[in-house]
Amino acid sequence: MARSMAEAKRTPVPSLAKASGSMAIATLISRITGFAWKVMLAWAASLGVVNDSFTVANTLPNIVFELLFGGVLASVVIPLLVRAQDDEDGGLAYTQRLITMAMTMLAIGTAVAVALAPLFTRLYMDGSTGEANPELATAFAYLLLPEILFYGLFAVLSAILQAKHVFGPPAWAPVMNNLIVMATIGVYAMLPGEISLNPVRMGDAKLLTLGIGVTLGIAVQALVLLPALRRIGFRFRWNWGLDERFREFGGLAMWIIGYVAISQVGMVFTTRVLTAGAPGGAAIYANAWLLFQLPYGVIGVSLLTAIMPRLSRSAADGDTAKLVGDLSLASRLSTVMLVPLSAILTIAGSAIGIALFGYGNADVADAQRLGDALAFSAFGILPYALVMLQLRVFYAMKDARTPTLIMIVMTVVKIPLLYMCRDQLRAEDVVIGVLLVNSLTFVVGAVLGQMWLWVRLGRLQSMRVVRVIVQCVAAGVAGTLVALGAGLLIDSVLDSSGPTLVAWIKVVVQSVVTGVVTFGLLAVFKVPELEPARQRITRLVRRG
Repeated sequence: MARSMAEAKRTPVPSLAKASGSMAIATLISRITGFAWKVMLAWAASLGVVNDSFTVANTLPNIVFELLFGGVLASVVIPLLVRAQDDEDGGLAYTQRLITMAMTMLAIGTAVAVALAPLFTRLYMDGSTGEANPELATAFAYLLLPEILFYGLFAVLSAILQAKHVFGPPAWAPVMNNLIVMATIGVYAMLPGEISLNPVRMGDAKLLTLGIGVTLGIAVQALVLLPALRRIGFRFRWNWGLDERFREFGGLAMWIIGYVAISQVGMVFTTRVLTAGAPGGAAIYANAWLLFQLPYGVIGVSLLTAIMPRLSRSAADGDTAKLVGDLSLASRLSTVMLVPLSAILTIAGSAIGIALFGYGNADVADAQRLGDALAFSAFGILPYALVMLQLRVFYAMKDARTPTLIMIVMTVVKIPLLYMCRDQLRAEDVVIGVLLVNSLTFVVGAVLGQMWLWVRLGRLQSMRVVRVIVQCVAAGVAGTLVALGAGLLIDSVLDSSGPTLVAWIKVVVQSVVTGVVTFGLLAVFKVPELEPARQRITRLVRRG
């Protein structure tokens, strides 16, 4: 009887396709607007020292937040909130205690991080070559590190909504942030003069505008979720009581923090290698990484956000068959939708870089370097998505130890390769090598994760997934070869035209050719997952 009453309180679980599809448009707009302000910043501030300094400083709040609580919130809290819905009060007291604990930790962490801003910037930037400006990065960090508190508030409120299968507001909130940042960069561009580099002046109008405006965007992103919480009937009050389940939370959290800490060790080495190379390396890396993540952000994130409560419920109920089925389905759908996009970025990457970044104060050579980095690393998009999916499965099973061990292996592989790039490549090509190394480590992580899950869960329908991957890769290779021929033809016909015009033509033509050939061959191969993917894309177009 008690079991039946608890089940009656559970939030109904929508279909995976419907839930993920409803977020995809918001996620797409969020990714596009997020990328748009990065492009605007490149136009306004170039891909040089100012952009490098801002990029490193703007990364610090994310790093500190993840170390404090971010990885825990994203990976552990949703499963625990889903389980707490079986409480007599539907998990209200547990949720209030969780928020109280989280926000207290984040407020203290934010204050400490701001005080330690100079230490952070010198850790992440290698100023020994004279190519970086740690002082400017520190000035930006003082203004941007308060974002930690608002990142935490957004993550907590999003977790509460997602546990109730309310996905829309958290998906749309980043759009508000991006619009505010775009307006901020517009004001920055209109202000006269340039940011002083030597000496760095904390009162510089352009520096203050950029730093305060970007932080304001994160604050708004968190606060716009409050009306959605009221609509689901949630009312927050400070609750300082302890819950026995926090012991379980603490055990999981320590492994998650270990995971994030290990990943940030890799990030420290990555950033130091980038900032020791040619100017603009950190900014080029950040923008190429955003382009790399765009397909995953639209498809993978929406899919994972929708599937996480399902995985958590299957794991809580001990339904291994359903857990494996959802894992296999998500893997196959990700493959069908991401491999063709990976092929497009591989063949059109260089042109994409010039087409998007070859304007304003940005240099065309730097823009092409960005595009080349994207092209060389695009093969890692699917392994990256599979790693993220596998991590969610481990966390749904309350296993935070295994992902941390996998991250240790990935980092051990990554660091020597990063320094090989620094020592063996030209300074201008280091960023290309770094992104290539990133993708290789995702391949290592995906293979390890699959092997570990096979040990834990038994048969994973692996052959179905492998068959779809092989078919998609074959179709993608054929598409890129045809598009390569089209690109050579465009170069020969438009040899005397401007580089940005040629780049835009190649982006359009090569993307269409690659997409048509790849999806056409998948239809010829009669890949079963193609139809769900087609239906999903059709729904997105209609909603748009």
